[in-house]
Amino acid sequence: MAFRGSKVWLWRWRRNPLRRRADKVEAWVVLGAWLLTALAGVVAGLATSRSVEGTLARERVEWRQVEARLVAKAPGTFAGQTGTASSDQVWAKVRWAAPDGSSHTGQVRVRPGSATGTPVAVWTDTEGRLVTRPTTPAQAHLRAALIGALVGASAALVPFVGGRTLCARLERRRIDQWDADWARFGQQRGRTAG
Repeated sequence: MAFRGSKVWLWRWRRNPLRRRADKVEAWVVLGAWLLTALAGVVAGLATSRSVEGTLARERVEWRQVEARLVAKAPGTFAGQTGTASSDQVWAKVRWAAPDGSSHTGQVRVRPGSATGTPVAVWTDTEGRLVTRPTTPAQAHLRAALIGALVGASAALVPFVGGRTLCARLERRRIDQWDADWARFGQQRGRTAG
């Protein structure tokens, strides 16, 4: 990379007899890349955030908690602790009725040693399939904001990298032009550039 000297703010936009056409092009490329970077990041981030938050809100409305019953005794024995953690639970088969009345079975986590027929609260979607507990509005807002920020940053990266790549090519071209001009100047003076 060539030595640029001290940075002068908005140097590409100032009138200068040494400014080349490539400098003007680079000025517009930098401006366009920054505008596209900001616009793409904000638009993609907001659209994704709204979409995620809408999907999670729809899940809160559509998903229902139903009572399921253990099909068989859960494996293991319960140690009798109050407030068991999820690591103290085992997978067991349960059966529940879907909104249309059909019977479904699936695997859920229950306390070890739970008896056959023990009621277990499960969450189901509109077709009666097992789902996780829906997010609270605060959790949905946080999740939507984080996903929106990630998508926005990723979308902004595309025009930013494109602009940097184009500027690097223009820089190489400008250096090559300077080399050619110096070689021509050296020949006019009776010297060879080397």
